[in-house]
Amino acid sequence: MAEQTEFSVQLRLLDGYKFEIDFGDAGQLLSDEPPPLGAGEGPNPSRLLAAAVANCLAASLLFAVRKFKEDPGQVQATVVGELERQDGRWRIGKLQVGLQLGADSATMPHLERALSQFENFCVVTQSVRQGIEVTVQVRDSAGQLLHQG
Repeated sequence: MAEQTEFSVQLRLLDGYKFEIDFGDAGQLLSDEPPPLGAGEGPNPSRLLAAAVANCLAASLLFAVRKFKEDPGQVQATVVGELERQDGRWRIGKLQVGLQLGADSATMPHLERALSQFENFCVVTQSVRQGIEVTVQVRDSAGQLLHQG
């Protein structure tokens, strides 16, 4: 089976700044700018980018842990984006991602190895890092900091 190296997403303006984003078989999503430009009827592109980074990191962490046949439990992610002025224009200057494992770190003997490599599996984060600072923290179910990158 050949690797898929190309993908496509279609956007269609519905009204004002509201777009329907069509992911084909994966369905549709609405995006919109917040007031005063749009009506805030969906996430704006900055939030979609933040969600993509956090989602990719969470999936990469799951992959890395499950590779060792271990159960990370219910993984949760939070991402905070920071806007900053660059050359007089608003830009995303930083994304801070927090990942929370649903299991205690002691139940995963290979966790340290998984933590040392999971960020490298994340296509989105590694691509975004070429222009935006992305920091990552991973905590276990007890809140213990396990990884900071």
